[in-house]
Amino acid sequence: MNLKECRLLVTPTSYGKNDPRLKLELEAQVGEVIYNPTGKPLSSAEVERLLPGIDGYIAGLDAIDANALRTGDRLKVISRYGVGVDNVDLNAAREKGIIVTNTPGANSVSVAELALGLILALARQIPEAVEAVHQGKWPRYAGVSLEGKTIGILGLGAIGKQLARRLSGFDCNVLAFDPFADAAFAEENHVELNTMEMVLERSDFISLHLPLLPETRNLVNEDFLDRMKKGSFLVNTSRGEVVDETALLRALQSGHLKGAGLDAFTIEPPDPKNPLLALPQVIATPHLGAQTDGATRNMGWFATRDCLAVLKNEAPAFRII
Repeated sequence: MNLKECRLLVTPTSYGKNDPRLKLELEAQVGEVIYNPTGKPLSSAEVERLLPGIDGYIAGLDAIDANALRTGDRLKVISRYGVGVDNVDLNAAREKGIIVTNTPGANSVSVAELALGLILALARQIPEAVEAVHQGKWPRYAGVSLEGKTIGILGLGAIGKQLARRLSGFDCNVLAFDPFADAAFAEENHVELNTMEMVLERSDFISLHLPLLPETRNLVNEDFLDRMKKGSFLVNTSRGEVVDETALLRALQSGHLKGAGLDAFTIEPPDPKNPLLALPQVIATPHLGAQTDGATRNMGWFATRDCLAVLKNEAPAFRII
C-alpha cells in the first residue's frame, strides 16, 4: 500500500512529546495524520466519529469496542501505544480483519522505577513527611528499612524483572510468582520462585505486575488481602481492575495492611470522594508509570513502526492478532 495515500489516527496524548522527530517522520511518510482533538483518552463514540477513512490507528487508552470499530471502513491496523489491549475488542477487530499490535517492554524500566519509588515512599512515609514540614512541623516518623525485608513480585514479566534487578542493591529478599516464570532469570538474579500463597504470606511488600485478564480481575480481594502478612504494604502499578478497592479499603482501615501505593484505579480519574484517597497511608499517583521521556519515546517508535509495517504489507514485530 502506498503510504502517501494513507490517513492515520494518532490518539496517545504523550505521542512525540519528548521526541519531536516522531511526529515529523510520521507526517513525512504518510498522506495525513489526525491527532487526538480532546487531549484525553477517547470514548467509544468519539472513536466511532474519527475512524471513517482511517487506514492506521496508533491508539492510546481509548475505548475501542465493536461500536467504535463499525465505522472503520478502511482500518487495517490498531497499533496500541502501550502493552494492555483490554480496551480493544479483539473479537470485533478479528472479524473485521484488523491487525492489533502493542509495545511490550517499551515502558518496563519506567514502570519498575515507579514501583520502586512507591515502595520507598511507603517505607519512609515520604509524602506525609514532606507535607508535615511544609506545615511547619518536624515529626520523627519511624520508617521501615528495605534491608532484610522480603519483597514479593506478582508477575515476573518484563516489568517484574526490571523491578527485581533494581531491588538487588537493597539487600532484601525477593520472592516472585508467575505461572510462566523465567527460571533462568530468577536463578541469575537471586529471585526465589514460589506459589502465590507463599509470596503473600512471607512478603513485607507486594508489588503487582499483572495483565488484566478474566482470572486477574479483582484478584486482590478480601481473601487475597487476608493472606498477606499483617503490617505489609501493597503496590499496584498494573491495572486498577486487578484490585477490589472496597476490600483494600477495609484491609487498610483495620490496620491489617500498613499502606498502599496505587498508580491505577478501577475508574480513572478516581472520584475525589473515593475513600481510599482520604487515607494518609495511601499514596496515589495518576497512572504515570509509563510517563517518562524514555517510555514515551520507546512506545511511540514501537507503535509507529508496527503501524507502518502493516500498511506496507510487512510483518509487525509485536502482533497480538
